[in-house]
Amino acid sequence: MMKKNIDLERRSVDERNSDHFQELQKILDHSMLNSEGWKSILGDVIPMEITDRKDLQKIPITRKSNLSNLQSKIPPFGGLTTKPVNYFKNIYVSPGPIYDPGGRDDFWRMSRAMSAAGFNEGDIVYNTFSYHLTPAGEMMEQGANYIGACVIPGGIGNTEQQIQAIDKLKPNRYVGTPSFLKTILEKGQESNLDVSSIKTGLVGGEACPPSLKNILSELGCPVLQSYGTADLGLVAYETWENEGMFCDEKVIVEIVRPGSEEVLPDGEVGELVVTNLNHEYPLFRFATGDLSAVITDISSCGRTSMRIKGWMGRADQTTKVRGMFVRPEQIAKISSKLDNVSKLRLIVGNINHKDTLKMLVEVSEKRDSFEDVIKEEIKAELKLRAEVEIVSKNKIPNDGLVIEDTRTYE
Repeated sequence: MMKKNIDLERRSVDERNSDHFQELQKILDHSMLNSEGWKSILGDVIPMEITDRKDLQKIPITRKSNLSNLQSKIPPFGGLTTKPVNYFKNIYVSPGPIYDPGGRDDFWRMSRAMSAAGFNEGDIVYNTFSYHLTPAGEMMEQGANYIGACVIPGGIGNTEQQIQAIDKLKPNRYVGTPSFLKTILEKGQESNLDVSSIKTGLVGGEACPPSLKNILSELGCPVLQSYGTADLGLVAYETWENEGMFCDEKVIVEIVRPGSEEVLPDGEVGELVVTNLNHEYPLFRFATGDLSAVITDISSCGRTSMRIKGWMGRADQTTKVRGMFVRPEQIAKISSKLDNVSKLRLIVGNINHKDTLKMLVEVSEKRDSFEDVIKEEIKAELKLRAEVEIVSKNKIPNDGLVIEDTRTYE
């Protein structure tokens, strides 16, 4: 298991791309034959023409925000699986609601993140992710079992009982949210129960900033983060070298400008779009709604896959202004109609209880009457008037925001 992981993680970039796109072609072809939903979405896509990352742009983006709509038309999974419902082990329910299939073995591939975190055969893993309706608990349990570890299914809540179980059963690994790990470690100290058997953890489900990581280390349990979803499985994971998050070996990751299909240069913050290489529940160019950016430096640990900075906020910046919804997709449409514009940002404010709008426009070359042209495009697309401020290139921060809501309601 460990040897297989290491071999895949240290492939050359060319070898990985070749393997990925050969497999992707097979999955595309299989999906267009066996999936009603993908046959409709992919339309005239020719699988054999998808040979590299640039060719991915021939495939339309499917947004997570549209999954509920797709699933209401073709229940329960939107016609996006290549197997019938009874093939899958479980059906899970996520907020939305969104329904996700659950498979067997290491269906969500969480074992890779666990291996990178040092989990081994013979470990005892204390799992505090939920086992009810959402798949997080099962995702982690399958991954741990796959590498030969035993799992204590703690789930959420019942803190006192969980601390007592840790005191008696002596698990050495933790999976769950970082905030609950902090609670366990602190309450264990307060109650004089021994929770020191837990030596390391793999956390997710919420942000774990450096300050919280430091606290957990000081409490005796250093942690790494994994980033995954019920739909895609594992997307990326940290290693002890602290060099960002490595993308899983079964996903192809792109970063696009929020609300558009424009692939951004490496280093630019944008929406995380993921293609998973899952033959039973494939997702092609699946826009997660999360922001991240690619790290380009070569890793010192020998892994060669793409690295990202982890979760950096939400890409869906939809907001309501003067009774009208304003969406990132609309800002992208305005940008597509303007020449020499590298970036737009709509600033939403409030003065004297009245909403204000200002569009920051980053240009390489300013032209006469350009502001008037932009104002007309804004009015036509948003049905709202906005001020326009022309700014120099690189003036707008690289944080992925295309709509910045600065309103306060004190």
